[in-house]
Amino acid sequence: MATAKKRSTSKAGGVRFSEDTSAHSHVHFDEKLHDSVVMVIPEVDGNFLVKVGFLKIQHKYEIVFTLPEVPALGRDVCPAPVPNPHLSVTDIRHAAEGGLQVTCEYLAHQEGVLQEDVILVSESKEDASVRVRLQARVMDRHHGTPMLLEGVRCVGMELEYDSEQSDWQGFD
Repeated sequence: MATAKKRSTSKAGGVRFSEDTSAHSHVHFDEKLHDSVVMVIPEVDGNFLVKVGFLKIQHKYEIVFTLPEVPALGRDVCPAPVPNPHLSVTDIRHAAEGGLQVTCEYLAHQEGVLQEDVILVSESKEDASVRVRLQARVMDRHHGTPMLLEGVRCVGMELEYDSEQSDWQGFD
């Protein structure tokens, strides 16, 4: 009686499942999936869309990305003084490989696909600016912890007010 030898040949979208049922179950990911980084996408109007992936609601993140060189801005670049309670630029420097390395802090304040804008301006050239739109997919606190992209780091969380956890007894 001849027995057929089972071997792993299934592949689907970079994930390989072992067909051997006697071994422990393992999922293998292609190496190219591990180098997920923040994506900077130039828009036709000269502005940029920055996709930062999945984040968790009520968490604060440090996000670092590099914009390509923007000659219109010149060498002296700073954030425009437009207040945004959820997104703030903390550092802008010229990257060694060219372009601008931007560091910002972002508070994921609501679930869903969120977009926040920051405007970078030239300190020496009047009316020279570029808009950077940060896009994040924010999940609620009951859906686990997202795997953060390279360039995104959780730096804290905001405490949520929950009236059931209050120890205040009320008025007598």
